[in-house]
Amino acid sequence: MCYSKPEDLINREFSWLEFNQRVLDEAADINNPLLERLKFLAIVSSNLDEFFMVRVGSLNDQINAGFSRPDATGLTPAAQLEKIARRTNIMVAEEYCLWSKKLVPELRDKGINILSPGELDQLQTDYLSDYFDSVIYPVLTPMAVDPARPFPLIQNKTLNIGVLIHNSVPDEEDIFATVQVPPIFSRLVELEGSGKKTFILMEDVISMFIDRLFVGRRIKAACAYRVTRNGDLAIDEDEAEDLLIEIEKSLKQRIRGQAVRLEVSRGSSEILMKILQRKLELKEDYVYLVDGPLDLTFLLELYKVEGLDELKYKPYVPQIPKYLAGGRDIFEAIRERDILLHHPYESFEPIVAMIRKAARDPRVLAIKQTLYRVSGKSPIIRALAEAAEQGKQVAVLVELKARFDEENNIHWAKSLEKAGCHVIYGLVGLKTHCKITLIVRMEESGINRYVHLSTGNYNDETARIYTDIGLLTCNKHIGEDASTVFNALTGFCEKPRLNKLVIAPTMLRKHFNYLIDREIRNALEGRPAYIKAKLNSLVDSDIIGRLYRASAAGVKIELLVRGMCCLKPGLEGISENIQVRSIVGRYLEHSRIYCFCNGGNEDVFISSADWMERNMDRRVELLIPVEDQEAKKRVRHILEIYLNDNVKARRQHKDGKYSLPPSPEDEKRLSAQDYFMEEALANSPGKPRETMKSLFQPVTTPPMEKDVCDI
Repeated sequence: MCYSKPEDLINREFSWLEFNQRVLDEAADINNPLLERLKFLAIVSSNLDEFFMVRVGSLNDQINAGFSRPDATGLTPAAQLEKIARRTNIMVAEEYCLWSKKLVPELRDKGINILSPGELDQLQTDYLSDYFDSVIYPVLTPMAVDPARPFPLIQNKTLNIGVLIHNSVPDEEDIFATVQVPPIFSRLVELEGSGKKTFILMEDVISMFIDRLFVGRRIKAACAYRVTRNGDLAIDEDEAEDLLIEIEKSLKQRIRGQAVRLEVSRGSSEILMKILQRKLELKEDYVYLVDGPLDLTFLLELYKVEGLDELKYKPYVPQIPKYLAGGRDIFEAIRERDILLHHPYESFEPIVAMIRKAARDPRVLAIKQTLYRVSGKSPIIRALAEAAEQGKQVAVLVELKARFDEENNIHWAKSLEKAGCHVIYGLVGLKTHCKITLIVRMEESGINRYVHLSTGNYNDETARIYTDIGLLTCNKHIGEDASTVFNALTGFCEKPRLNKLVIAPTMLRKHFNYLIDREIRNALEGRPAYIKAKLNSLVDSDIIGRLYRASAAGVKIELLVRGMCCLKPGLEGISENIQVRSIVGRYLEHSRIYCFCNGGNEDVFISSADWMERNMDRRVELLIPVEDQEAKKRVRHILEIYLNDNVKARRQHKDGKYSLPPSPEDEKRLSAQDYFMEEALANSPGKPRETMKSLFQPVTTPPMEKDVCDI
């Protein structure tokens, strides 16, 4: 094993927070359209919710269990929580400073106003008074706390109004009450105004007329607040007789999890805050005073308001590649050549169409597929159900443990079972994270297997915003491997023997170790040696240790890591040959590509797996070799464009911080995501290749506005 010293690693939680900082930087970047900046700010808020629910929740679980062993960087759970509190307070302060000092004025300049109660005119106030009485009031449920009525359950991530009511009984404490802001209502209440769009927030409307819920009582104070709870499900899979039932039980526990964060509007009553803090059993470090509206995910509602398209990215329609255009038979196309699809630049529709066709094709005998995350109205689910109803053998592994998609996946799993599909609810102790579809078809030459392998989920909605790579093939060896993988998933085969594919948890770590060690040997022998990779997270300390060894041996290593990266580049004598960059942009970077020099005879892979312990040891993952020469050439081209991005690629420093280095004056502008959109348009039927020239103009973009807030 190759372990690294604690001082040579970055804590994974702090690395994740730096990823969220990069998302916040995109919200601050004046080169992005205004509503896209709001969207990035909403994503920052949503990301922090998940971070507290999962990562902070998990650290609290460790403390509650008496676990105090340091992590790979030498920090105990308690020490991590202390540092997380400091860092997240700074981030939240910067987030709201950006909102109030930059984005709100820019919205007003564009005729979009979000008013406070003090900014309303009499007509608007009268309208809201009637609206409250006729629409909002009947839905609200005020809940007072007294000896007969205990403190209620404040559900996870709900927005609430805390109320302090004067107690008319002498020498008795004032009464606390709470009112949930009903999630069935939009947060944005539109008003008539002189601007293009004028709104007030729902919680402000309720606060304006809160006294109408407590007639005859004097309201002393009111404030908006929000609780985040531990959402890390604890499931004893070994003891569970039925995994489906066990997960359904755990989902009900999520809304009751331990409170890990309290958000309160700054300037709120100290008494109200102390009551909430005491009742929720929270330390002061995890009470966040917010200078603005709580839960900025409401900005996604503003993003969807009609008539504001000029404040968004220019629309882009994913393209159908020319070798699949014109309604060509997809099975014929796959027999002719391996087909590589690059989403979202190229459409996900061919995958949906292939499964639909397979469902109705009398020659198709069986369809087998893994599903990790699917959309709410998945056409793939409907096609699989139709195939089963047509009498085909349909086997689907639905991963019930896909975090925050458990409920959706349970719904679809039951639906597929009713249609006659063979449904497997994941594997005990492992998450099935690989993305694979196998279609078995009877043809003139005999049985043929068509396989789709991907870095991303079978989700037609996220396929428009996540960058992923999919491979369609009828390669005999990969087809045999696909059958073996599904037999291992549905039956008993602890160590499947495969021709081409590499599977976790039995083979993947060993294979990556072999590939890295081979580069080390080649470098020491004076042969060409390099490693180039694009992935979402680099956390595994053993892999990092091997990369350090490779760097010290002279292996050149270029990494593009979107999210967490616990490796420190540029350490003298350790990682001087390693460069790490990260791209956060219009699309969420999700594809994984691994390239190893192999003495000049490159090995190129795509994968569902990141370099994380969970991917190597606790998940079913696949590493897919790309051997077809055209497909291999294209994957290498994609990787090189990413590695040469000089617009969005931020460079990581040894302290874990990132910066966007200024481009030299004579360097040409290259934004990878823009490039791939132009490339897909140029390569689609009837599109002139000359459009590619627009990508190579000199860089004229002003630097990102980093000094938004002096914090």
